[in-house]
Amino acid sequence: MSNTNIVVKVSTGKKRFSLEWDESEKILKIETKSPPEKGKANKEILKELKKFFEAETYLVSGKTNKNKIIGINLEQKSIFEKLSLLKKQN
Repeated sequence: MSNTNIVVKVSTGKKRFSLEWDESEKILKIETKSPPEKGKANKEILKELKKFFEAETYLVSGKTNKNKIIGINLEQKSIFEKLSLLKKQN
């Protein structure tokens, strides 16, 4: 299994957790319910992405920034297949 990094842009303190794939910018836009304090939003993001991708996830960079790089223990092809399905659902 290989590791793939994706760029995410986070908005915190929303009513629900949501994911939106921006194909043109290759950015995953994430809305979290958690506030950006004491790592709560990061924990929520990693937990939800782990469920979505069905793979281990970890923060590569952007611990205190709304723009982050998330590592996923999946091959790039599998990640983009799942993200393309996400786009069709919205």
